[in-house]
Amino acid sequence: MKRISSLAVLASLSISGALSIPVCAQMAHGPTAPAPYLGPAGEVLRSYTNLKGNIVKAAEKMPAEDYGYKAGLDIRTYARVVNHVTEAQSHTCSALLGTKFESEMVPADTADKATIVASLKASFDLCDKAYATLTDTNVTEAIQIGPNKRSRIGAAWGNVSHDNEQYAILSFYLRLKGLIAPTPSEK
Repeated sequence: MKRISSLAVLASLSISGALSIPVCAQMAHGPTAPAPYLGPAGEVLRSYTNLKGNIVKAAEKMPAEDYGYKAGLDIRTYARVVNHVTEAQSHTCSALLGTKFESEMVPADTADKATIVASLKASFDLCDKAYATLTDTNVTEAIQIGPNKRSRIGAAWGNVSHDNEQYAILSFYLRLKGLIAPTPSEK
Protein backbone atom coordinates (compact mmCIF):
# COMPACT_ATOMS: atom_id res chain seq x y z
CA MET A 1 0.00 0.00 0.00
CA LYS A 2 2.84 2.36 0.88
CA ARG A 3 4.45 1.72 -2.55
CA ILE A 4 1.22 2.56 -4.35
CA SER A 5 0.92 5.78 -2.32
CA SER A 6 4.48 6.69 -3.30
CA LEU A 7 3.68 6.00 -6.94
CA ALA A 8 0.58 8.19 -6.69
CA VAL A 9 2.61 11.06 -5.22
CA LEU A 10 5.26 10.69 -7.91
CA ALA A 11 2.59 10.60 -10.62
CA SER A 12 0.98 13.75 -9.21
CA LEU A 13 4.28 15.58 -9.18
CA SER A 14 5.12 14.42 -12.70
CA ILE A 15 1.74 15.49 -14.01
CA SER A 16 1.78 18.86 -12.25
CA GLY A 17 5.27 19.52 -13.62
CA ALA A 18 4.20 18.54 -17.13
CA LEU A 19 1.12 20.73 -16.92
CA SER A 20 3.07 23.77 -15.75
CA ILE A 21 5.49 23.71 -18.71
CA PRO A 22 3.03 25.20 -21.25
CA VAL A 23 1.98 27.89 -18.75
CA CYS A 24 5.61 28.87 -18.03
CA ALA A 25 6.43 28.86 -21.74
CA GLN A 26 3.48 31.14 -22.44
CA MET A 27 4.53 33.52 -19.67
CA ALA A 28 8.06 33.71 -21.09
CA HIS A 29 6.76 34.75 -24.50
CA GLY A 30 4.20 37.23 -23.18
CA PRO A 31 0.45 37.19 -23.64
CA THR A 32 -1.00 35.82 -26.83
CA ALA A 33 -4.10 36.85 -28.70
CA PRO A 34 -7.20 34.97 -27.62
CA ALA A 35 -8.07 32.00 -29.79
CA PRO A 36 -11.12 32.48 -31.98
CA TYR A 37 -14.35 30.79 -30.93
CA LEU A 38 -14.57 27.45 -32.68
CA GLY A 39 -17.91 26.15 -31.48
CA PRO A 40 -18.39 22.84 -29.64
CA ALA A 41 -17.20 20.62 -32.50
CA GLY A 42 -14.15 22.76 -33.13
CA GLU A 43 -13.23 22.89 -29.46
CA VAL A 44 -13.23 19.13 -29.01
CA LEU A 45 -11.35 18.67 -32.31
CA ARG A 46 -8.66 21.13 -31.21
CA SER A 47 -8.20 19.34 -27.86
CA TYR A 48 -8.07 15.92 -29.53
CA THR A 49 -5.58 17.14 -32.15
CA ASN A 50 -3.30 18.77 -29.55
CA LEU A 51 -3.19 15.60 -27.47
CA LYS A 52 -2.74 13.15 -30.34
CA GLY A 53 0.86 14.12 -31.09
CA ASN A 54 1.94 13.75 -27.47
CA ILE A 55 0.54 10.24 -27.17
CA VAL A 56 2.13 9.08 -30.42
CA LYS A 57 5.47 10.66 -29.46
CA ALA A 58 5.29 9.03 -26.02
CA ALA A 59 4.70 5.62 -27.63
CA GLU A 60 7.62 6.20 -30.01
CA LYS A 61 9.95 7.54 -27.32
CA MET A 62 9.95 4.50 -25.03
CA PRO A 63 12.66 2.04 -26.15
CA ALA A 64 11.34 -1.27 -27.49
CA GLU A 65 13.03 -3.24 -24.71
CA ASP A 66 11.03 -1.25 -22.12
CA TYR A 67 7.56 -1.95 -23.53
CA GLY A 68 7.24 -4.75 -20.96
CA TYR A 69 8.17 -2.35 -18.12
CA LYS A 70 5.80 -2.15 -15.15
CA ALA A 71 5.96 0.60 -12.54
CA GLY A 72 4.91 -1.93 -9.88
CA LEU A 73 3.72 -5.51 -9.46
CA ASP A 74 0.02 -4.84 -10.00
CA ILE A 75 0.49 -2.10 -12.58
CA ARG A 76 0.01 -2.41 -16.34
CA THR A 77 2.98 -2.67 -18.67
CA TYR A 78 3.83 0.23 -20.95
CA ALA A 79 2.63 -1.85 -23.91
CA ARG A 80 -0.71 -2.46 -22.16
CA VAL A 81 -1.24 1.28 -21.58
CA VAL A 82 -0.56 2.04 -25.26
CA ASN A 83 -2.84 -0.81 -26.34
CA HIS A 84 -5.50 0.44 -23.93
CA VAL A 85 -5.49 3.81 -25.73
CA THR A 86 -5.79 1.99 -29.06
CA GLU A 87 -8.68 -0.12 -27.80
CA ALA A 88 -10.63 2.68 -26.10
CA GLN A 89 -10.22 5.04 -29.04
CA SER A 90 -11.24 2.38 -31.52
CA HIS A 91 -14.41 1.64 -29.52
CA THR A 92 -15.40 5.31 -29.25
CA CYS A 93 -14.48 6.38 -32.76
CA SER A 94 -16.12 3.36 -34.36
CA ALA A 95 -19.32 4.34 -32.54
CA LEU A 96 -18.97 7.95 -33.71
CA LEU A 97 -18.69 6.65 -37.28
CA GLY A 98 -21.54 4.18 -36.82
CA THR A 99 -19.29 1.20 -37.54
CA LYS A 100 -18.47 -1.94 -35.59
CA PHE A 101 -15.40 -2.08 -33.34
CA GLU A 102 -12.79 -4.44 -34.81
CA SER A 103 -11.01 -6.13 -31.92
CA GLU A 104 -8.17 -7.26 -34.21
CA MET A 105 -7.08 -3.58 -34.35
CA VAL A 106 -5.57 -4.11 -30.90
CA PRO A 107 -2.41 -6.25 -30.85
CA ALA A 108 -1.34 -8.49 -28.01
CA ASP A 109 0.48 -6.76 -25.18
CA THR A 110 3.48 -8.96 -26.02
CA ALA A 111 3.61 -7.76 -29.65
CA ASP A 112 6.69 -5.83 -30.72
CA LYS A 113 6.85 -2.06 -30.36
CA ALA A 114 6.48 -1.44 -34.10
CA THR A 115 3.20 -3.38 -34.21
CA ILE A 116 1.84 -1.65 -31.10
CA VAL A 117 2.74 1.84 -32.38
CA ALA A 118 1.30 1.09 -35.83
CA SER A 119 -1.98 0.02 -34.21
CA LEU A 120 -2.03 3.17 -32.08
CA LYS A 121 -1.55 5.29 -35.20
CA ALA A 122 -4.34 3.35 -36.96
CA SER A 123 -6.67 4.15 -34.04
CA PHE A 124 -5.81 7.83 -34.43
CA ASP A 125 -6.51 7.57 -38.18
CA LEU A 126 -9.93 6.15 -37.31
CA CYS A 127 -10.52 8.93 -34.78
CA ASP A 128 -9.39 11.60 -37.25
CA LYS A 129 -12.24 10.46 -39.50
CA ALA A 130 -14.69 10.35 -36.58
CA TYR A 131 -13.82 13.81 -35.26
CA ALA A 132 -14.04 15.21 -38.80
CA THR A 133 -17.72 14.18 -38.87
CA LEU A 134 -18.58 16.32 -35.83
CA THR A 135 -20.45 19.53 -36.51
CA ASP A 136 -22.07 22.03 -34.21
CA THR A 137 -25.45 20.77 -35.40
CA ASN A 138 -24.86 17.02 -34.89
CA VAL A 139 -22.95 17.00 -31.58
CA THR A 140 -26.10 16.48 -29.53
CA GLU A 141 -27.23 13.43 -31.52
CA ALA A 142 -27.31 10.20 -29.55
CA ILE A 143 -25.08 7.32 -30.60
CA GLN A 144 -24.87 3.78 -29.31
CA ILE A 145 -21.68 2.79 -27.46
CA GLY A 146 -22.03 -0.76 -26.24
CA PRO A 147 -25.22 -0.99 -24.20
CA ASN A 148 -25.36 2.79 -23.61
CA LYS A 149 -26.39 5.84 -25.58
CA ARG A 150 -24.30 8.99 -25.41
CA SER A 151 -24.25 12.27 -27.25
CA ARG A 152 -21.61 12.60 -29.94
CA ILE A 153 -19.95 15.45 -28.04
CA GLY A 154 -20.04 13.46 -24.78
CA ALA A 155 -18.33 10.51 -26.46
CA ALA A 156 -15.75 12.75 -28.13
CA TRP A 157 -14.92 14.63 -24.91
CA GLY A 158 -14.86 11.32 -23.03
CA ASN A 159 -12.22 10.09 -25.48
CA VAL A 160 -10.15 13.28 -25.01
CA SER A 161 -10.42 12.99 -21.24
CA HIS A 162 -9.41 9.33 -21.31
CA ASP A 163 -6.47 10.08 -23.63
CA ASN A 164 -5.31 12.80 -21.23
CA GLU A 165 -5.33 10.32 -18.34
CA GLN A 166 -3.41 7.73 -20.33
CA TYR A 167 -0.89 10.33 -21.55
CA ALA A 168 -0.18 11.17 -17.89
CA ILE A 169 0.48 7.49 -17.19
CA LEU A 170 2.73 7.14 -20.26
CA SER A 171 4.62 10.28 -19.18
CA PHE A 172 5.08 8.88 -15.69
CA TYR A 173 6.52 5.63 -17.08
CA LEU A 174 8.89 7.61 -19.32
CA ARG A 175 10.09 9.66 -16.34
CA LEU A 176 10.67 6.51 -14.31
CA LYS A 177 12.94 5.36 -17.14
CA GLY A 178 14.81 8.68 -17.11
CA LEU A 179 13.14 10.03 -20.25
CA ILE A 180 11.38 13.36 -20.68
CA ALA A 181 7.74 13.18 -21.72
CA PRO A 182 6.91 14.78 -25.08
CA THR A 183 5.30 18.21 -25.22
CA PRO A 184 3.37 20.01 -27.96
CA SER A 185 6.37 22.16 -28.83
CA GLU A 186 8.56 19.10 -29.44
CA LYS A 187 8.91 18.37 -33.16
